[in-house]
Amino acid sequence: MTVMNKSMHEQKRYFHENSSIARHTGGRIELALAAVASRYIGAHPPEPPVYRIHSRRGFRRLEDCRYDMNLAERWPDLSSGQYVYVWGMLWNEQDAETPFSISCYSPVKIYINGSMVFQSNLNDDVFPDRKAYFRAKTQKGRNDIVLEFVAVGTGCGGIFGTGSVKGAPLHFLDPTDEPGWNGCEGWVYSEPQQKPWSKLPGCDRHEGAGSSRVEDCRELTAWHPHAQWSAKELEGGCFSRMFGPAHGAKAFAWCKLDVRGAMQSDLMLKGSYQGDIAVYVNGHSVFQGEGEDGRFEIQLQNIAYGTHDLVVESVCRGEEWGFIFHEPGMASIRFVPPYPVEGMVEPWLYLGVFSEREAPSAAEIIVMDKLFGQGKEAAYWRVDRPDCWVRPYLESPLYGRWNYPLGVTLYGLLKTGAALSAPHYTQYAADHIEQCSKLYEYAQWDRDRYGAPGINHQLVLIDSLDDCGSFGAAMLEAHKLRPLQGVEGAAAHIAHYITEVQDRLPGGAFYRTRGTVDFMQDTMWCDDLYMSTPFLCKYYELTGNEAYLDDAASQFLQYKARLFIPELGIMHHVFDDKFGKPNGVPWGRGNGWVIFSLTELLNIMPPNHRLRPELLNFYCALCQGYRELQSDSGMWHQVLTDSESYDEASCTAMFIYAFAHGVRNGWLEEPALYVEAAMRGWKGLSERCIDAHGNVYGVCRGSGYSFNKLYYKDELTWQLNDTHGIGIILLAGIEILRLGQKGGSVEDGTGCTVIPTRKEYAASPQE
Repeated sequence: MTVMNKSMHEQKRYFHENSSIARHTGGRIELALAAVASRYIGAHPPEPPVYRIHSRRGFRRLEDCRYDMNLAERWPDLSSGQYVYVWGMLWNEQDAETPFSISCYSPVKIYINGSMVFQSNLNDDVFPDRKAYFRAKTQKGRNDIVLEFVAVGTGCGGIFGTGSVKGAPLHFLDPTDEPGWNGCEGWVYSEPQQKPWSKLPGCDRHEGAGSSRVEDCRELTAWHPHAQWSAKELEGGCFSRMFGPAHGAKAFAWCKLDVRGAMQSDLMLKGSYQGDIAVYVNGHSVFQGEGEDGRFEIQLQNIAYGTHDLVVESVCRGEEWGFIFHEPGMASIRFVPPYPVEGMVEPWLYLGVFSEREAPSAAEIIVMDKLFGQGKEAAYWRVDRPDCWVRPYLESPLYGRWNYPLGVTLYGLLKTGAALSAPHYTQYAADHIEQCSKLYEYAQWDRDRYGAPGINHQLVLIDSLDDCGSFGAAMLEAHKLRPLQGVEGAAAHIAHYITEVQDRLPGGAFYRTRGTVDFMQDTMWCDDLYMSTPFLCKYYELTGNEAYLDDAASQFLQYKARLFIPELGIMHHVFDDKFGKPNGVPWGRGNGWVIFSLTELLNIMPPNHRLRPELLNFYCALCQGYRELQSDSGMWHQVLTDSESYDEASCTAMFIYAFAHGVRNGWLEEPALYVEAAMRGWKGLSERCIDAHGNVYGVCRGSGYSFNKLYYKDELTWQLNDTHGIGIILLAGIEILRLGQKGGSVEDGTGCTVIPTRKEYAASPQE
């Protein structure tokens, strides 16, 4: 097959050629890589989770990230025809069309910023097993969402929240301005009302709302569940009211002492306690006391300007236990929260309870990013309010998230740091990954305790290869560079899912028995080779267990049997068992996932592995097929065989990666052809898809599938700076750099190029 003729479509550019990274860097690959990596990091700087107070008396968030608003349980004396209102706030970083879903216990109307966006009908009203999906416009910043439920029979309420648990695991915030509740996670709800309100809460904030019911109605009802301690509870010790009497149990409290006076100060801390107590400042013991009712005066000398950890450790010895610190009485010294927690007004966080033998030490507890204790004694921070705990929530657009496109993005950043001797890129990627891995144990506990986790939802709610394999592979790569907290547990969880839980065909091939829509059921996607085999390869490297390597190798041969197009040497995107045939469309990135993943497998596979010859032949056949479909621009098309489909950056990068890596390791016959193809591919990418600021164009968005080529060509559009392409473009550029370092066809400034023979590369060690 010959290279496709140049088409009019190929002449279209994503930007003017004068704005390309190639022009602005004089073709220097390392500068292009630095621009792409730096732009991404600048757009998504490190951002920790947001910690918010959560009331367990509120609505429970289910595993699908929707809230169970069963108001008949909250108000058992409800009568038919009465109304109950539920009010929450959704914060957006930008204007959006947000997916929602509701299952109804009774009729409902839903308002966003005063405009009605959904009204249930007879098919929805009383069938909680039925989901109604809708999308609604939400604005940047605050969005007030009000649900108006009317009781029918014994039912009232619904199950409401996101319509896309993987893409938008929404959580909602307390919308009231009541002190101590603003910033908390969760909804508020009204008492039963005899008639519908003519005013909706919160909507006076939104000018031009589309409903006449826009005035604020905060005076119409008391909002629940804003619980407070009773006067009698407040008379007892703080640990007593939170944890109850538990003889021999241990608990902790943590705040910071904020010194804003002279550079060094002497100060006196006074207070009282019940039970045994130990007080620590910056890890040093400053007081020990025993007794049912004691008082303390702690003299601190030469306390430096700034904040200092103040920890109280207490053991219950009777019915009452707790402590009180009196205010220092100096404007320059105060007690402050130890970490920013939204909704927190008091300075102390509390942790417990533990048995004395299993309790952590006072020095171990002054962190927010871990679960304390094991099993039944596992615990996390709470505040001195009834049933109120602290929970972390991931609210950044990308940093700290766990999903498969970010897996390849971070993998590319890890490798870029090493290739450019720029450790800040590697550190950024490793820190992102570790923010996920070190909270893995907590996220599982959070899910079990609260229904749906506020972080790492795809990891702890795995139900597909998309959820785990890609990011898991990047995690293991980062772990090789520096030990990361929580990796072993998270990796074991992923390995268990892939090997024991993931659906397979009788021969062991990965297979999708379900999907987001019925049409996707009973299908095999070539994407899933990337969502699984790189992780299996790296887990084999970590554990030495060859079963994971053998599983990865077997997948490629089974996928080849169903998806390979022998006359073209490329792959169909999907095989659909419902119709007993492949879909007939060679989607660019789907093919890219295959050859990229096969390259990763061959790179770590022992030379004497029984399947290596067959896999190497498959690799060579694919490379030949892809090389023959390269366009005159150097790029490959969104639909590989359709020159009228757009130039697609991510598949182009993966073909470059595979060609260059194969040449360097001596896997390909006629390496000069693949050196030329890889270099032309990089020239096309750097001139057409990367601008002078490191923005990446032409990356296809996340896909579904179709038997119709026009879906891929016209509907499956590209997006700017899509994370499906950034990392693999970095990896492609690194391979071109390495190719040049080993004598590849990189121009040396004189216009001359050196084309190697296969023998020259075969003598080089694998990388």
